[in-house]
Amino acid sequence: MDKLANLQYQLHTLTTENDRGADALYEAEVKLAHAEHELDLIEQKAFIKAQGTVADRTALAKLESADARLQRDLRKAEANRIRMKIKSIESSLMAVATSAKLLQAEIRL
Repeated sequence: MDKLANLQYQLHTLTTENDRGADALYEAEVKLAHAEHELDLIEQKAFIKAQGTVADRTALAKLESADARLQRDLRKAEANRIRMKIKSIESSLMAVATSAKLLQAEIRL
């Protein structure tokens, strides 16, 4: 029965971690949305105030918004990392569930 208690503990731990991951993903996606909004604002304002051809204005706007773009990319990376972690936890949950089914079949024998 020690194996069963261990599997129950693992399932509980992984489920709790998965729930926390969902909350963290939401927070990361909100931060990403704010970063994208900030990037759009900075880039559009820079484009409007720039002078020259459209290509020149676009290039200047991209230069001026480089820091905001970096922040957006970092937020995107953070959200992707959380997604990967959630997938890993879900895989671990499936493995533990499979182990539990095997243990259940073993106990029946």
